[in-house]
Amino acid sequence: MPDEARSAKPSVLFVCVHNAGRSQMAAAYLTHLAGDRIDVRSAGSAPAEQVNPAVVEAMAEEGIDISAETPKILTIDAVQASDVVITMGCGDTCPVFPGKRYLDWTLDDPAGQGVGAVRPIRDEIRKRIENLVGELLAEK
Repeated sequence: MPDEARSAKPSVLFVCVHNAGRSQMAAAYLTHLAGDRIDVRSAGSAPAEQVNPAVVEAMAEEGIDISAETPKILTIDAVQASDVVITMGCGDTCPVFPGKRYLDWTLDDPAGQGVGAVRPIRDEIRKRIENLVGELLAEK
């Protein structure tokens, strides 16, 4: 792929403190819906040891397997490499760089919740991701 095409591909970073629930669902949906047309990352300032099992189960119901995902630490490099940085309403903060688009999606926290409570959060994330995919791919 030529360098120009690679740099033209939009990139999104989802940030949530533990990188174990909302940001993992958002990253999985974006990867699922956009394929390789958008670069996707997720991270958090204090990553958990594992992705929330209720989140894994809720995503499996959608046919998306995130059981092998692991929470990752938020780095300045990840922010710099992203066009859009989306915090998940969890109070995590990111370094701010000019030319980046920053969004904060206020979403309930799935931590400590069963799969029944995670489903509406998952469904709201999917709607927001579908809109985001439409926006980002229309901008190309």
